[in-house]
Amino acid sequence: MLRGASHPGAFPGRTGLPVGRAVAGWDELRPRPRADGGGGPRIGRMGATTGHRNFYERYAPVRRTVEVGFWVVLMALQAAFNTAVALVDARAAAHPPVTWQVVSWELSSHVVLLALVPVLAAFERRFPLYRPVGWWRTAGAHLAGSLVFCALHVGGMVMLRKAVAWAAGGAYDFGGSSAWGYEYLKDVRSYVSIVAGIAIYRLWLLRLQGEARVLDAPEPAGEAAPAPSPQAPPEPAAPEGSVPPARPERFLVRKLRREFLIAAADIDWLQAQGNYVGLRVNGHDYLLRATLTDFLGQLDPARFVRVHRSHAVNLDRIREIEPTDGGDARLHLHDGSVVPCSRRYREALTGTAG
Repeated sequence: MLRGASHPGAFPGRTGLPVGRAVAGWDELRPRPRADGGGGPRIGRMGATTGHRNFYERYAPVRRTVEVGFWVVLMALQAAFNTAVALVDARAAAHPPVTWQVVSWELSSHVVLLALVPVLAAFERRFPLYRPVGWWRTAGAHLAGSLVFCALHVGGMVMLRKAVAWAAGGAYDFGGSSAWGYEYLKDVRSYVSIVAGIAIYRLWLLRLQGEARVLDAPEPAGEAAPAPSPQAPPEPAAPEGSVPPARPERFLVRKLRREFLIAAADIDWLQAQGNYVGLRVNGHDYLLRATLTDFLGQLDPARFVRVHRSHAVNLDRIREIEPTDGGDARLHLHDGSVVPCSRRYREALTGTAG
């Protein structure tokens, strides 16, 4: 599911970061063997020392095992329960099927379901429910996805059932076209349950990493000017054409009880999320308690432009502009992300890019 990119750690004794280098991720701190063979404290990129790992850091090494194990156990339990219920129903039928048939029917269905879980996880990553790029596009994608899911599920389980029946010297008849409608009504519920579960799990992982926030308001380059005296007359306004104050190149954020430097140039795109603005930085997500408009005011307007009422992008990250019907567009970024661009901002975007 969600993956965090790891970063090589700093060498003991190094404090601070190289100028202009961004730090993003949840695994900056890793155990480092000491020269004398001892354990000792762990030293992070910023020279911080920590005595223990938080829950997310302890969970990360076993995360893949837990995820796979969860789905295997869930499908096994569901297959066992459904098989038991199907056997009870079969005994009450006028012409009850053979026990091995009932067992093969249920097992084949759940084996194919288990095989399709990674496919649904990848599809939900491409069209996330918790961060949709246009709700109509996301809804349409998942409607089409449910149809493909049903076709793959039914096709796979029918092939398995026919193979088992052939090995037992029998035959399996799936039924006519009406059976597809019946199976889709069942599969669409499975599709919604699995995709919703994956989306909730992704969101939980994001929240588990902690809320990132700007610790200090960015200051222009140079020393801050002293506060004016109450008796001093107001300073004259800056003449037209004067050079504006330098914009910050980095932001200090706190995440997982540690502090990181985020280079403004490394931000790929931004999205308004209620009272937060989400930053996408080198494959990692950061939530800042700020509005998109306010945060854009701290960034270089020649590099970061608003392309939608809830999205802004780094112009250097745009790979392709795909026009759509109605004058809107989709922006394909170098990291594979797709960001919507509304007609209202598209002209300004092309003008800035030109």
